[in-house]
Amino acid sequence: MLAVEKTKLDGVLKITPPTVFEDFRGFYIELYNEQLYTEALEGVQFTQDDISISSKHVLRGIHGDSHTYKLISCLMGRIYLVIVDCRETSPQFRQWESFIISDKNHLQVLVPPGCGVAHLVLSEQAIFHYKQTSYYDRTSQFTLSWNDPLLNIWWPVKNPLLSRRDEGLE
Repeated sequence: MLAVEKTKLDGVLKITPPTVFEDFRGFYIELYNEQLYTEALEGVQFTQDDISISSKHVLRGIHGDSHTYKLISCLMGRIYLVIVDCRETSPQFRQWESFIISDKNHLQVLVPPGCGVAHLVLSEQAIFHYKQTSYYDRTSQFTLSWNDPLLNIWWPVKNPLLSRRDEGLE
């Protein structure tokens, strides 16, 4: 059974996949079941899957757009995930919430349109997986500074490894 929990940000959901089996050989996880997820997520339809493989202390984000849901999982390693409400009409505008997702806790997080997503790798390496409800289009995305003083996000490292985009150079 798919377990879905509301979080402090409207529309952001914490999800435990329907099947998690672990024994001496490793584990088996049902990451997505169209029937179960469509029912639980009120008709959200995914169109694209992506992964990001990064090393320890790499920080990616804060990125988002106004039309895409993202279902986020960590396939390998441990990630500090931050979601920022960027919906100007939301009473939670500019509020953020963090989660630890990993290959040990098997949690997933659903991020609604209008929210920014960032992740910081805590393990030596991590594989970040996300399903999207629209095809990737960088021209429709927004980027916020990971260390914006107005957001005041707590990060577990002081000097993360950043892309040029996340350093504000692109």
